[in-house]
Amino acid sequence: MKDESDYPENGGPVAVHQTTTEVESEGRDAARLAARGITVGYGGRTVIDELDVAIPPGVITTIIGPNGCGKSTLLRTLTRLLKPVKGAVVLDGEDIAGLRTRDVAKKLGLLPQAPVAPEGLTVADLVARGRHPHQSWLRQWSSDDADVVASALAMTGVSELADRPVDSLSGGQRQRVWISMTLAQGTDLLLLDEPTTYLDLAHAIDVLDLVDDLHESGCTVVMVLHDLNLATRYSDNLIVMREGAILAQGHPRDVITAGLLEEAFGLRAMVIDDPVGDRPLIVPIGRTHVSLN
Repeated sequence: MKDESDYPENGGPVAVHQTTTEVESEGRDAARLAARGITVGYGGRTVIDELDVAIPPGVITTIIGPNGCGKSTLLRTLTRLLKPVKGAVVLDGEDIAGLRTRDVAKKLGLLPQAPVAPEGLTVADLVARGRHPHQSWLRQWSSDDADVVASALAMTGVSELADRPVDSLSGGQRQRVWISMTLAQGTDLLLLDEPTTYLDLAHAIDVLDLVDDLHESGCTVVMVLHDLNLATRYSDNLIVMREGAILAQGHPRDVITAGLLEEAFGLRAMVIDDPVGDRPLIVPIGRTHVSLN
C-alpha cells in the first residue's frame, strides 16, 4: 500500500510505474501465461523491446494504448503467432516455443482481428472446428465433441443459428459465433484481439457482456480494445502500452488518471466516477463545445 504522497495531485505517472512493478512481481509466479524479456519486431524494426508481463489468472485483462504501440503484437506473441527474437513466452510453466501446436490449442484460444470464415460454412461447422486440436487418428469425432459444441453454442446464445451460413449473420452474431468456436477448444484461457471492431456500440456491449459472462464461468480473458471507457468498465486488470513498452498495469481504479492519459495517448481528459458503475469514466476534452469551470 502506498502513502498518499506517492500520488501527484495532477494524476502524474509516478505511482503508475510503481504499480506496474508491483503487479509484475506479485503475479509472475501465479500467472499461467507470461512474457519474459521478449523482443519482437517486423522487417528489422523493433516493436517490443525486452518486455516483461504476467497475465493474472481468473480475471479480464485488457491491453490499451495508442495506435502502433504494440498491443496486437504483444497479443500475437503471447499466442505464438509471432516468435520473439529474444526472451520467451511461458504457458503453464513451459516455454511456448517448445510446445506442439495441438497442445497449445488445447490450453489457449485466440480470436484474431476480423476473422473470415469460408463462404457458405454454417455456424455449427465453424464451431466444430474448435474441436480439431482434440482429434487424431486414434480419436475421431465423438458424442463428447458434439456435446462440447452444443454447450459452446448455448453459452454464446447462438444455438438457434447453428444451421445458418456464417456470412449471412450480423457483425455481433458473427463475433458470438467466433467466440463460440474458441470455447469449443475446451480452453479456459481466451485471447481476443479487438473483439468489438466494426461493431456499433449496442453490439459491442453485447459482446463484452458475453466476455464477462465467460469470465464469471471461470475463464481467464486477455483482450485488446480501443474504446477506453469500455476497457475500464469490463476489465479487472489494465495493461497500458506506449512505444512497445508497458507504461502501467493494474486495476482501472488504480491506473486511470488524467496524467496517465496525457502521457500514454496525448489525450487531455477528466477522470470522474462512472455514474452507473464502480470504475473510472474518461471524459475527453477537445478544443470546442467545452465548458470548464
